Amino acid sequence: MSTGSVGIATLGGLGLFLLGMRMMTDGLQMTAGQRIRSILKTLSANRVVGCCTGAIVTAIIQSSSATTVMLVGFVGAGLMTLYQAVGVILGANIGTTLTAQLIAFKLSSLSLPAIALGVGLKFFATKKRLRYIGEIILGFGLLFFGLTVMKDSLAPIKDDPAFIDFFTKFDPSTIGGLLLCIAVGTVLTIIVQSSSATIGLTMSLAWQGLIGFPAAMALVLGENIGTTLTAQISTIGSRNADAHQVANAHTLFNVLGVVLMILIFPWFVDGVRITSEFLGAGPIDAVVDGEKANISRYIANGHTIFNVANALFFLAIMPWLVRAARLFTKRDPEEDDLFRLPEFSDRFQDTPMAAVAEARQEVHALSRVVRAGLNNALEGVWQNDSKKIGRWQRFEEHINTAHREILRYLSGIFQSEVSEDISREVSVLMRISYNLERIGNGVANIAKHFEDVMEQDLPLSSQAWKEVDQMAEEVRALMKLVSDSIINPSDDLLDKAQDLEQHIDSMREEMRQNHIQRIREERCQVDAGIAFMDILTRFEKIGDWTYNIAKGLKEIENNVPPDKATYDNGTATP
Repeated sequence: MSTGSVGIATLGGLGLFLLGMRMMTDGLQMTAGQRIRSILKTLSANRVVGCCTGAIVTAIIQSSSATTVMLVGFVGAGLMTLYQAVGVILGANIGTTLTAQLIAFKLSSLSLPAIALGVGLKFFATKKRLRYIGEIILGFGLLFFGLTVMKDSLAPIKDDPAFIDFFTKFDPSTIGGLLLCIAVGTVLTIIVQSSSATIGLTMSLAWQGLIGFPAAMALVLGENIGTTLTAQISTIGSRNADAHQVANAHTLFNVLGVVLMILIFPWFVDGVRITSEFLGAGPIDAVVDGEKANISRYIANGHTIFNVANALFFLAIMPWLVRAARLFTKRDPEEDDLFRLPEFSDRFQDTPMAAVAEARQEVHALSRVVRAGLNNALEGVWQNDSKKIGRWQRFEEHINTAHREILRYLSGIFQSEVSEDISREVSVLMRISYNLERIGNGVANIAKHFEDVMEQDLPLSSQAWKEVDQMAEEVRALMKLVSDSIINPSDDLLDKAQDLEQHIDSMREEMRQNHIQRIREERCQVDAGIAFMDILTRFEKIGDWTYNIAKGLKEIENNVPPDKATYDNGTATP
């Protein structure tokens, strides 16, 4: 077989392996995804429990990358602290070694039956759950079939002098050779984006005797560094420092763990060999049908031992690891203040007046984030900065999370003995929070429309953009007026808010007529016109919801029962 044929066959086997891995992971996540997310969020308070949770979850879904990316999202949304996430990631590194253990047992004889059964369930089962199970089984079969293809494709070159000479460079007995192996393992995993796939390739090379056990272990160390790139990629474009800290912590403890193993590499290799022999892996150099039959067990055990030892070591010094991750992460103090999640003190729960005052402060903070989200989207448009506009997701996530925290706290106040006045204020603050969340969603929709206009190059006329600017300024003025009044009530709030809200309504109608005329005169395209009208409608809705907040604030100040119509269907009733 020519070199080209060997390369194509090996890449084909790797492709089947990756496809199988993806299908198996997707099927497992679809089967138990929501429960997995709930488990991750709830069972992570204690570092040891978090580590065990990470190991179990990753063993179930067969993807440490998926676990890590979920954790980055949870921390970014404020659903989990950095300290909690780090413990879970340490466990995820252990859980992902299960794939290597499965590969090591060489279940290739089951690959074709698994493919047949998986296809049958995936394409012919009537129940959705059975189709997902079929996808898991099909992925399992493709994974092992791809591994067999990789292994068999490398068999013809194991006696080729040129290839033997090439692989002799992978000699970890020297520091240069050791670092070369680690670098190759890192780069391969970065390219393939799956440490399990590169470990499978490493096993295939070892099966054919192209690399020795020490070289295989050095490659595995590099593969553990390469797998951290997935978390780093998931934070690209994010200005959330907490999310970056999770990715940096993952990279730190894998890189530091590898550095420690470099210092004791010969003893590490001997330790893996002794442990594997004790566990009954068989002689490491045993050859069956021209292949090193047992070496894959040793490689899998080495992968597991490294990650278990790494996790135990860093669990013991986790506070320092978290500090190091924070040290390596650039933070924006202004952004940290803006996206600070509500921090309620339990001691105020028994003092309803103090608790309500604290809640009111957090509602005001939420209104600041909502206003900042709109300002950010508008600045992105005027600066032609699509990346800035794209931050709407960060704002929306924070607004939704902060809204839930505020509601949870306000609901807790109701559990105390409270006066009618306090009860009324708590109820109004809840509705204000709901309206702020609606406004946040409205701002997100406007930002998405701006993205569409820029990405699809929809040609809005200069007059249309001018009208968007005019409408935005009026809405921003109303939002500022009401936001400031949450903390500093004013006697004429309702009158001013009503004037602005009614002006926004009339502006929308006037601008709608103007735009229809521009379309008739072919000064603006229909697709662009639809986007323009949607943007105006969202602005008008934001005006309604903001006016609702003003009415709620007036209810608190005047100590009057709420006007239910104010909150029906999210519309204002002047």
